[in-house]
Amino acid sequence: MSHNLSCWKCGTSLAQLSLPLRRLDECPKCRAELHVCKLCVDYDTRVAKHCREPTAEEVNDKTRANFCDFFKPREGAYTAPNTGEVDKARSELEKLFGKK
Repeated sequence: MSHNLSCWKCGTSLAQLSLPLRRLDECPKCRAELHVCKLCVDYDTRVAKHCREPTAEEVNDKTRANFCDFFKPREGAYTAPNTGEVDKARSELEKLFGKK
């Protein structure tokens, strides 16, 4: 079965992994655990416990492998860091504190 999953942490393609993902599967590049909340279709920071599945047990560390039976990996879990915003904020701080 073909899929377009990518690592939630570094964005590397996970196409070579078969589904369903096993609890101990890791990203081939950064070794991040993959059976994690941040890679799940129900992960949503706008809701309580960051999970849209009302009967799921709460998982404290959303970046560590867990035993959630509702886990379903989602495409698009990786969000590239906004380096432009970081650079702008750093520049503003340097102006504020007189560093160049």
